[in-house]
Amino acid sequence: MGVDVKICGLSTPEAVKAAAAGGARYIGFVFFPPSPRFVKPAVAAELGGYANGDIVRVGLTVDADDAALADIVAHARIDRLQLHGRESPERVAEVRRRFGLPVIKALPIAGPDDVAAARTYEEVADMLLFDARPPAGADRPGGNALSFDWRLLAAATWRRPWMLAGGLTAANLAEAVRQSGAGAVDVSSGVEDQPGVKNVLKIQEFLQAAGRC
Repeated sequence: MGVDVKICGLSTPEAVKAAAAGGARYIGFVFFPPSPRFVKPAVAAELGGYANGDIVRVGLTVDADDAALADIVAHARIDRLQLHGRESPERVAEVRRRFGLPVIKALPIAGPDDVAAARTYEEVADMLLFDARPPAGADRPGGNALSFDWRLLAAATWRRPWMLAGGLTAANLAEAVRQSGAGAVDVSSGVEDQPGVKNVLKIQEFLQAAGRC
């Protein structure tokens, strides 16, 4: 595959099976109740069983407290935590240390200042994820089908691996990778019929497009 892919917001066995069969490197489960993609930790554990052992299972949280994180780590059978809220670098380091799992830190990008601000997370996260900054009043920090200027990332070099997210589809993936230089991408809304409803054919098409990048 040309770029590694994370299919996020999975909630059905059919979607998990499609991601696994198509060669996804990561699958993501959302543990943020306001999201239409929300699943409980026990459900995520069951869904993760439909994927092969090589896939990395990621649990997405938003400003979760220690009790919520402990419940996820104990019952969801995930391999990594994705912190998609306003967690400070200190909080990211604390979560990584306390729960013993690699951490992906999602960072909102709208302009050059956001790219510069992301540098403060390089030493505390295992991977960075660059997503479009949500619009004012949005009730969730990601999965909003919005993209940003991918060229903002083109000239940057990072000490950690990173992933591109935000408004990606099978149709625009090649251009997004070309402009940003991404080696890994994350998709959720771009493989859905409506928020929270994954389309197996769109998952297959996205993974095929990734293989051509």
